[in-house]
Amino acid sequence: SGVAHDFNNMLAGAMGYTDLSLKKIDANHPLHKNLTNTQQFLERGARITRQLLAFSRKQILEPKYLKINLTVSDLLKLLSKTLGEHIQTEFIPEEELKTIFIDPSQLEQVIMNLCVNARDAMPDGGKLILETKNVLFDETHVAINPHLKAGVYVLLSVSDTGIGMDEKTRLRIFEPFFTTKEVGKGTGLGLATVFGIVSQHNGFVNVYSEPGKGTTFHIYFPALDEKETVAVEKIKKSVADGTETILVVEDDENLCRLIATVLQSYHYNIITANDGEEGLEKFLEHQSSIGLVVSDAIMPKMSGKELHTALLNIDPAIKFLFVSGYSEEIVQKNFILEEGINFLHKPFSPDELAVKVREVLDSK
Repeated sequence: SGVAHDFNNMLAGAMGYTDLSLKKIDANHPLHKNLTNTQQFLERGARITRQLLAFSRKQILEPKYLKINLTVSDLLKLLSKTLGEHIQTEFIPEEELKTIFIDPSQLEQVIMNLCVNARDAMPDGGKLILETKNVLFDETHVAINPHLKAGVYVLLSVSDTGIGMDEKTRLRIFEPFFTTKEVGKGTGLGLATVFGIVSQHNGFVNVYSEPGKGTTFHIYFPALDEKETVAVEKIKKSVADGTETILVVEDDENLCRLIATVLQSYHYNIITANDGEEGLEKFLEHQSSIGLVVSDAIMPKMSGKELHTALLNIDPAIKFLFVSGYSEEIVQKNFILEEGINFLHKPFSPDELAVKVREVLDSK
């Protein structure tokens, strides 16, 4: 996660300057295509970083509107070496797959856990098949399965041709610390984590398995109304400018300069500081005019959390936005999940930053 933190800073800077450059040149400009291609590579880099965070369980909870086919495809490529050459993989996507609202890192963790479990169930080799579909459950389905809720779902199926499970084992697989593996080979938390993540996103899981006949996990996530999703995206793109003064506290000098440049392009007044101690000094100096503090979570001398606590003691009404590519040890465990905390995960685009800043400033 330490590597991801530094890499996210670099990606955020590269993505930001690329986006700013694209806005200043015409689509017919010879460099426009190069910059667009660069942007796509950087976005792929950001997805890989999120996948690495999922591997180490260091991800921040950050739900997004998502069509999951690209996530599944990219993660399968990343997992190829982990699964081994003795496992043949196949992905069968539905092309017109609906959108769901989910934390991409948590979705990646679900896929990863299920794929690794499938690999372990095929020690002598076999086939792993992932499939996505749109599924409609009407009242007749609900009558037969009371745990269902009528509506449209996105189905993610993960199937293997492995050793399978008997009914007694199948009924216990989601219990924390239950495992059929040898001592030291598994914690019994993988499928419990899958169940928890799916449940938190208002989905559900069905498991089909018989000894010697493999296993299939069916994961169902509620599909979103496409009109609602489009409306949200339009709101994001038409974010309003501002006139407030914002204190930006970021120890990465290049990223600090980029954040300042982006926010100035939306007509905010910007004050910058390169660590928490300087941020506190600048706040005390300009307290009457500062409407928002945007701060990295991990900095030398004084962390983002320490700065946040100090500023709350000075002004309990101060608005504060954390930005970070780091996660569990300091950010998630200690304060990010507390009610009322505003967070933006690196790397972010200039538009995402502007939207989030306006959202925090307008919040009560």
